[in-house]
Amino acid sequence: MSSEVAVVYVLTALGLVVVALTRLRLRADDAAGRTRVARRLLDLHTGAGIAALVTWTVFLVAPADTALGGDTVGIVGLGFWWLVVVAGIGILLRWLPSSGRHASAGAEDSWSGGPALSLLAHLGTAAGVCVFTWAYLTSVV
Repeated sequence: MSSEVAVVYVLTALGLVVVALTRLRLRADDAAGRTRVARRLLDLHTGAGIAALVTWTVFLVAPADTALGGDTVGIVGLGFWWLVVVAGIGILLRWLPSSGRHASAGAEDSWSGGPALSLLAHLGTAAGVCVFTWAYLTSVV
């Protein structure tokens, strides 16, 4: 196994961590961030994340000469990963400072004391998906 393929496998596992921790952090009514995240956005992030993990993992482990290891499954997996990134960026928007007469103060984040963990996770996922796309386009995976 080449080092490029190993990096793709590690980033795939980290994607699982990001999807799971995002769901855990935002499931409660007193979730971290300035405002609560819309339930549909969180569901989209989680659903697309699960679909991305399953589809992409099947694509990675299936032999290239089978339907599951073929181009279509890889493209579908990448599409789900990009949907995860878009939903994750939408979740990150909750950290933008709000101002005005009726603006409320941000809630304390019990896991990190601020947006650092969310920024690391979601911007890291965006970088990882760029690596996945590069690996797919250059036929590394």
